[in-house]
Amino acid sequence: MSKNRLEAFSDGVLAIIITIMVLEMKVPHGDTLDALRPLVPVFLSYVLSFLYVGIYWNNHHHMLHTVRQVTGPILWANLHLLFWLSLFPFATGWMGENHFGAVPSALYGVVLLMAAVAYFILQHRIIAAEGERSTLKRAIGRDWKGKASPIAYATAIGAAFWTPWFAQVIYVAVALLWLVPDRRIERELHHETE
Repeated sequence: MSKNRLEAFSDGVLAIIITIMVLEMKVPHGDTLDALRPLVPVFLSYVLSFLYVGIYWNNHHHMLHTVRQVTGPILWANLHLLFWLSLFPFATGWMGENHFGAVPSALYGVVLLMAAVAYFILQHRIIAAEGERSTLKRAIGRDWKGKASPIAYATAIGAAFWTPWFAQVIYVAVALLWLVPDRRIERELHHETE
């Protein structure tokens, strides 16, 4: 099976996720800057989640460049990832509306953790289909960022119950870690075409 339908479907779902998140920000009743003040936590949670969805879209895009043929397990693993990503609007809205409270911040971390686990599963379904000498296997190597992120999310989930602001710091730090361009897949694909 071709990967084009998988890419198109995934891109569509991610676009809808971003659209739903922005629609959660309600227009304030008032025409002063003070009317925007209650929206600050909602806006900040939106920015963080937009960043995460963008990171997933970017990495998913690069990862799918390594796929030659889509298998059933890859389809299901991709749906599993999209399921967790589709919960971003709910977790984002709840966290922002409740000013980064403990339980909403912890739930946000659970969604991030499960999305990371789902991404890991998708990576390994692709490697299983492409073989141990696959481009993706060579590109991810030891994948220290992929291993450190779930540990950070689990730490943030626990921290949310004691100091919710520290959980937010962890979520931002992990997002910033992934914002640094990761050219491993691009390098491997470039070596293959030489």
